[in-house]
Formats: sequence, structure tokens, C-alpha cells
Amino acid sequence: MNKLKLTYFDFSGGRAEPARLAMHIGEIPFEDYRFAPGDFAEVRKATPLNQVPTLHVNDVQITQSDAITRYVGKLAGLYPEDDFQALLCDEVMGVLEDINIKIGATFGLQGDGLKDAREALVADALPRYLRWLQTQLDSHGGEFFADNRLTIADLKALVILRWLSSGNLDHIPGDLLESVAPKLKDYVNRLAKLPAIAKF
Repeated sequence: MNKLKLTYFDFSGGRAEPARLAMHIGEIPFEDYRFAPGDFAEVRKATPLNQVPTLHVNDVQITQSDAITRYVGKLAGLYPEDDFQALLCDEVMGVLEDINIKIGATFGLQGDGLKDAREALVADALPRYLRWLQTQLDSHGGEFFADNRLTIADLKALVILRWLSSGNLDHIPGDLLESVAPKLKDYVNRLAKLPAIAKF
């Protein structure tokens, strides 16, 4: 078996969390290398694109969080084998990454600049993405986003939707999910209670 080392910040959530979850659920052995945010300037020097997460597969360093999550998802049996179901899974992963990117673009802003940027997201883009996700969930059976079972799309959704609902993002209401896509709130609560996830 390949030797795996996942490198990311030492906190829950973020772009490495779906891969961490997948490997724990699939009982895939890996080194979970976590570093303090203050060490990032040094850690990034050893990465291909000055960013994390990265995954070492033996001696090869891989970048891009969705590629990493998809790879370990396949190892863990959490990625669809059917091509169309894999497409549905990837579509949701892409939309969730769009949310990540839009919110990420507001980091570094301060004062009224941050407030205006976040309020603009709350007024337009975030509800649009959340309603789309809710519609997709409904159209795929209401329990999971693809393949009628838990996949990496659900793991990424759990991480990002929890983050959005945390109340820790200034100017993004903690009840946004409940107000614009309430079925997603129920979905997140249900996923969190799945034994494999609750154990993690």
C-alpha cells in the first residue's frame, strides 16, 4: 500500500477536512501532519504552489484539495464507480469549491470593505448556491448528493455548510442555511450523526 501523508493546518474544517474524514471512515492509514498557522510561511516553501493541503503519495507531492479528496475517496470506497454518479458527485464538489473561493476572496478585507463584500455574498451568491444544492439533494433522493449513499460530495458539503452556519464568519448570519435552504440544515445534522462521522 502507498504511504500517505496529508499536510494541513492544525484545526478542524478547511480544505483538508473532507480528505481526513474519508481516510478515517475508510480506515486508510495515513500521516495526518498538522501545523500551527504561524508555521505556514515555512511550510509553504516546500509545497509546489505555496499552498496547502498537499498529499504525499510515497515520494510524490500532490496539490489541489479536490484532487486529493477524490483520490482518497476512491481508496476509501466513497467515490462512485458509475460514471454518471461520479459526474453528479464532481458537480457538487465544484459548486462547494465555488463557495470556498467566494468567501476566501473576502479574507484580508477589513472594516466596511469586509462588511460590504460579505453582505453582497449573503444577498446574492450564497443563497443561489445553497438553493441549488438543496434542489440537487432533493432530486437525488433527499439523503445524499450522489450514488444513493455517502460520498466525498457529502463530506465536503458537511465541512463547508457547517462552516457557513458556525456564526464565526463576520457578516454571514449563522442562520443563513435555515433561512434559504432549510433542508440542507437537516441534511447536515443527519450526516453529523452517522456513526462513522460522529466517531471522527
